[in-house]
Amino acid sequence: MKIVVIGCTHAGTAAIKNAINLYPDADITVYEINDNISFLSCGIALYIGGVVKDPKGLFYSSPEELSKDGVKTYMKHDVLDVDFDKKELEIKNLENDEIKKDSYDKLVITTGSWPVIPNIEGINLENIQLSKNYYHSNKIIEKSKSAKNIVVVGAGYIGVELAEAFEQMNKNVTLIDAEKTILPKYLDKEFTDIAQNSMENHGIILALGEKVERFEGKDGKVSKVITNNGEYKADMVIMSVGFKPNTNLFKGKLEMLENGAIKINEYMETSEKDVFAAGDCCTVTYNPLHTHQYIPLATNAIRMGTLVARNLKENRMKYIGTQGTSGIKIYENNIASTGLTEERANNEKIDVESVLIEENNRPEFMPSYDKIIIKLVYNKKTKEILGAQIMSNGDHTEAINTISVAIQNKMTVDELAFTDFFFQPNYNKPWNYLNSVALEALD
Repeated sequence: MKIVVIGCTHAGTAAIKNAINLYPDADITVYEINDNISFLSCGIALYIGGVVKDPKGLFYSSPEELSKDGVKTYMKHDVLDVDFDKKELEIKNLENDEIKKDSYDKLVITTGSWPVIPNIEGINLENIQLSKNYYHSNKIIEKSKSAKNIVVVGAGYIGVELAEAFEQMNKNVTLIDAEKTILPKYLDKEFTDIAQNSMENHGIILALGEKVERFEGKDGKVSKVITNNGEYKADMVIMSVGFKPNTNLFKGKLEMLENGAIKINEYMETSEKDVFAAGDCCTVTYNPLHTHQYIPLATNAIRMGTLVARNLKENRMKYIGTQGTSGIKIYENNIASTGLTEERANNEKIDVESVLIEENNRPEFMPSYDKIIIKLVYNKKTKEILGAQIMSNGDHTEAINTISVAIQNKMTVDELAFTDFFFQPNYNKPWNYLNSVALEALD
């Protein structure tokens, strides 16, 4: 069996490593446009902020490692075309411009995503940077040395983390987003109000509900960001307004969503026979809505890449979908969420109710305890749990994984209220706070 993999970040690396173990006699080839693989882009802010000193720790594999395992590993090679009928590829060596052809029995598409670059006047000025890969992070680190005023456009996870990292480097930081809150896909206002207050208390300017209209510059370098509501000095701008699937090569050839995300079935198969896709280039099954969505997360990618490997020869293991579970630390606030926010549920016209409680994690007779804020979103009629959010100064984010399992298995608030959790005063109360928030939701 000849397996060809296009792209080698999270999903590609997972697919290859599992295929090596599952099919020791397979002929495996990978083509990657960069000269490195498996970079953890979620660690960019930690690297830029100096928390991670050695960037080698942000790579969990290497071309050398794959080659040692017998994989034909071609870095700086761009796949120009794929003929699904002939099962052939056309590839360009970016170092010498040589063009060659290759063939496959099974094709794995793991081309990932790329930052959205809006068509804004002045977007090509110098010092307007993207934040996605290893080279982006090195360029940001270098340019930030001489930058005093830094503007981050986009208040998703990467934008928020970068804003905090730059503030801790004693930069003047402005965070701009067209939405009225940070992290609107993941958190409701009760949580974003607290996080935003922390950011503003540390001196970050939040320009929320503002749309960037243009960039102005001096001597070819960015100097100002102009929005519909103001202007902000900028020696450097980081664009982090989101990601889009890196799938131009397959347009018109594979079934996709409007944004270019490749549609896959429960066995990771695309609309073409013997062609699989995984990671940021394709759709996921979003369990709270029972729909195909585009949710580019590393956790989704490694699971999907692993499943691709298991299904290459036969349909062995189904993809069970995702809740979009994620977490973030914003200064003293440890935050995690899963599933639908109340606002998104309302926008989707789902009749939901929610309950929010503040609870201490341990009995008050203990010498110390953490205050936890937790919110549960559930279907008003069926009581099925659809989402949750948690925040605390202590780290209790792992609890959101339990709610993720509850959503995955269609649990109701009634069931969660009486689910068996252990009690020991060093760790929790007789009523675990997950029980407590569900109890509040009972009729």
